[in-house]
Amino acid sequence: MKKLKILFEDKNLIVVYKEPNLPTIRSEKYEHSLYEEVYDYLHKKNQKVFVVHRLDKDTSGLVMFAKNEKVKEVLQRYWDKVDRYYIALVHGKTLEKGEIKSYLKETKTLYTYSTNDKSGKYAETHYEKIDSNNQYSLLKVHILTGRKNQIRVHMKDNNTPILGDRKYGIKDGFRHMMLLANKLEFIHPITHEKINIDIGIPDEYMKQIKN
Repeated sequence: MKKLKILFEDKNLIVVYKEPNLPTIRSEKYEHSLYEEVYDYLHKKNQKVFVVHRLDKDTSGLVMFAKNEKVKEVLQRYWDKVDRYYIALVHGKTLEKGEIKSYLKETKTLYTYSTNDKSGKYAETHYEKIDSNNQYSLLKVHILTGRKNQIRVHMKDNNTPILGDRKYGIKDGFRHMMLLANKLEFIHPITHEKINIDIGIPDEYMKQIKN
C-alpha cells in the first residue's frame, strides 16, 4: 500500500491526496478506498475519521476528513463556503474564461446529464484557460456547486471533454482521467483561521500542453 499523502492535519481535520481510480469510500463494487487508508492511519493514533465530502473515483486530488462529528457537521453545513478549485486537461480549445450552468439529473444507470428542467439539481462551473495547444486546453476550474460528475458533464456540454474520461469523454487512450482537485480554501471550523491548500499543477498536465 502506498504511503498516505497528507497535505494538512491538526487535531480536528485532515486533508489528503487521493490517487486517480481510487474510490473515496468503500462500496459493493470497490472494497479498497481512500477512507480505509485514512482510517488505518488515524486508528493507530487512537483518532476517529468522518467523511466530509467525496471525489469521483476517477478524479484525483484533495479530500478532507473530519476527526470528530462536530467538525464534520460544521464543515458539511457550510460546505458551499469552501472554495474548491480543479485543474482539467480537456480536448479542443475553450474561451479564455467561461461559465457553464445547468440542472443535472441522473438516470437509473447512474449517468448524469444536463437539462433545463428545474426539478434537477442546479450546477454552476466557472473556468479560466491557463494554456492550450492545437489539441488540448489546460483549465483552472472553480465549482460553485458540488454536484456528482458536475465538471465532467459540463466539459462534455462545452464540447471539450476531459482527457481520459471514459464515461463522459471520448476514447483517447489516456490511462487515467486528467481532472485534479488541486486547491481548497476555507475557514477552519474551530480556529477560524483561513486555510489555503494548493498542490499546483502536476508536470504530466503541463507536458501534454507543451508537446
